[in-house]
Amino acid sequence: MPPFDPRRAWAGLRRHPWLAVLASLLAAIAVLVALWDWNWFRGPIERQVEARTGRSFEIGGNLDVDLGRITTIRADAPSFGNAHWSKAPIMASTDRLEFGIAVWPLLLHREVLIPDIRLAKPRLHLEKGPTGVGNWVFGERGEMQPRFRRLWIDDGRLRFIDAANKTDIEVAVDSTAQGKGQVAPPIDVEGGGRWHGNRFSVRGHAQSPLDLRDPRSPYHIDAHAQAGGTKAHARGTLLDPLRLRDFDLKLALAGQDMADLYPLLGIATPPTPPYALDGRLTREIQGARTTWHYDSFGGTVGDSDLSGSASITTGGPRPYLRAQLVSRQLDFDDLAGFVGAAPRAGGSESTNPELAAQAARQRASPKLLPDTPYALEKLRAMDAAVRWKAQRIDAPKLPLDDMDAHLLLESGVLRLQPLDFGVAGGDIRADIRMDARQSPIRTRADIAARGLNLGPLLPEAKLAEDAIGKLGGQVSLRGSGNSIARMLGSSDGDAALGMGRGQIGNLLMEYAGLDIAEALKFLVQGDRKIPIRCAFGDFAVEDGVMTARALAFDTTDTIIVGEGTISLKDETLQLKLRPRPKDRSLLVLRSPLIVGGTFKDPDFHPDYARVGLRGAIALALGSIAPPAALLATLELGPGEDAACGGNYAK
Repeated sequence: MPPFDPRRAWAGLRRHPWLAVLASLLAAIAVLVALWDWNWFRGPIERQVEARTGRSFEIGGNLDVDLGRITTIRADAPSFGNAHWSKAPIMASTDRLEFGIAVWPLLLHREVLIPDIRLAKPRLHLEKGPTGVGNWVFGERGEMQPRFRRLWIDDGRLRFIDAANKTDIEVAVDSTAQGKGQVAPPIDVEGGGRWHGNRFSVRGHAQSPLDLRDPRSPYHIDAHAQAGGTKAHARGTLLDPLRLRDFDLKLALAGQDMADLYPLLGIATPPTPPYALDGRLTREIQGARTTWHYDSFGGTVGDSDLSGSASITTGGPRPYLRAQLVSRQLDFDDLAGFVGAAPRAGGSESTNPELAAQAARQRASPKLLPDTPYALEKLRAMDAAVRWKAQRIDAPKLPLDDMDAHLLLESGVLRLQPLDFGVAGGDIRADIRMDARQSPIRTRADIAARGLNLGPLLPEAKLAEDAIGKLGGQVSLRGSGNSIARMLGSSDGDAALGMGRGQIGNLLMEYAGLDIAEALKFLVQGDRKIPIRCAFGDFAVEDGVMTARALAFDTTDTIIVGEGTISLKDETLQLKLRPRPKDRSLLVLRSPLIVGGTFKDPDFHPDYARVGLRGAIALALGSIAPPAALLATLELGPGEDAACGGNYAK
């Protein structure tokens, strides 16, 4: 290649003067670009942004531009003003903003394509205003919307405030790795604050925020959050998340007490032992109403398994919860929170510190009926339609088989219609209505028992071996009070229980009749069976006191008739039972039996005054002739058959 000859080049320019002009222009532009101070454009840019958005905008440092096919723009310390109602003057700022613009798409197609954008220590302040409108709503939407491909965030901070809902969240945001090709780098998020007044923390991993702009592309997240004892783990995809349109997440929830969900999510539940659930979370929007679905979930609540599907709809007068729940194995005391009690504590029982303390108070209390008040605001805060089926119930002291409960809550009125338990091979069905629209709660309970087998109801296996018969009953009560104890303590109504023909071991009857000789004989030699003709108890209930109208237990061996009261208000027993054996027996104590004490500590003993008198007579006769002393305790069997019938045990 020949060396450059200036004279030949000048001669060529003289022959083509337009080339000389072009060369001069390019040289001038090169010199201008090299020496140009781009800060001259700061003022016009700031005024243009302010005019289009209605917010202040300032570039606090240098403005620099590198021209090229991809023109790179760098701005130091830019800041964007906040809404006029916010106490924070700046909505967004960063130490440095650097981004590129593709020149040819802009010139040829009026398309703003930004391949890369980098933010150093960005700060973004999002806030909902007094009218519920966010500070991110401003200005008019431009004709040309930029398209971003990659975003890199270095030491970012995001704060969100919703004062009306007592929410203040601040998180750190950092890009984790440089994206490859057209792939935007993902981000790590970590922070916390207050959500609806409750302290919480969050950490997670998500795609680049730029991917939020495409509503057709799934946005992947994996986040952990914790508020007090409640933990959540969400992983999966969001579709069009900026408008919160569609969700398809796996959501695991775990905590010490499901009642803690009320201040967090507005879902009212009774207190529960620790729980852990995992299911699929989706969202459906129909007009002004939004429904969150939690489907195909499974896990445990206390010592019970729980699975099913649930949904909660917002946008109406109150949130509406619908659920279909199933437990294969239900630990009965895990239901204690529904009646204001605490489940058992100790051993392998699942509980939390609050419920364990409540259980300790219950054990120390002389009362048995739960007196923890219902939270009226929870009963009024939401509506619900829930069905819960338990295939098997673990209740060591109760012969419970299964459960089918239908719960309806609407406008502060709670109905269990029905609450159905399989008991001792039979069925106890309850219809309960609690009106919490005013205080105290007004309650109506109608309970029917049918076909209960006698044997499983007896407390000891030895006594239950030969017990045959079916029991039935009807209870109808009306009461007022904000706890179970107060409802029952003020109740009026009727209660009846009875059984028809059956069979029972004679040992049990000899216990009831305090026939010492017969009881000892059967303990040593074994029991025998005797027929039951009938048994029934019929009580009138007034102001929490049950008064016996008819009380009898009749067998071919013994008849027991009774009288007295049971106080649901004071939890005391005052019953007198008169056992009258029908056979001849030595040492029988023919005196009334007193059932007294409290529900928690009942007392079953003979009328000691009557026993003492007859014992004194026997002792006097014994001093004369020992065999004659037995005559004072000889029972000739004067008892008569009780009248059997009625509808109690059909």
